[in-house]
Amino acid sequence: MTRSRDRGRPIVPASMQENYTEYHYSPGFDAGGFLFISGQIGLDENGEAPEDPAEQARNAFNAMGEVLAEAGLGFGDIVSLTSHHVGDVESMLDWFPKVKDDFIGEPYPAWTALGVTGLAIPGLVVEIAAIARR
Repeated sequence: MTRSRDRGRPIVPASMQENYTEYHYSPGFDAGGFLFISGQIGLDENGEAPEDPAEQARNAFNAMGEVLAEAGLGFGDIVSLTSHHVGDVESMLDWFPKVKDDFIGEPYPAWTALGVTGLAIPGLVVEIAAIARR
């Protein structure tokens, strides 16, 4: 039996190979003309969560950029963005759009911002997923 996923391919930048192997998920999955990007988190180069939420968001967008580049795409190919925010969602409007605009330009993709009670690693306050189109 062939699964529809068999017609796509995982996108795994070298820097994310360990997560692919250990946690059994693809940072990106290319299928049907779209790249589905798993939620990217804002750990720094030492694997720590910076205290500044804007820095976490910047790190997450940079990780997303690695997945896009591995697939031969860029931020201009994103058609949908979903951001998950721990805590008061309204407060993220003070900093998140400014960071987002450093990476995402016009025409703007669809964007959904969700408030959540927590993320997989303590100290994280933002996780960003996206869909890009070929």
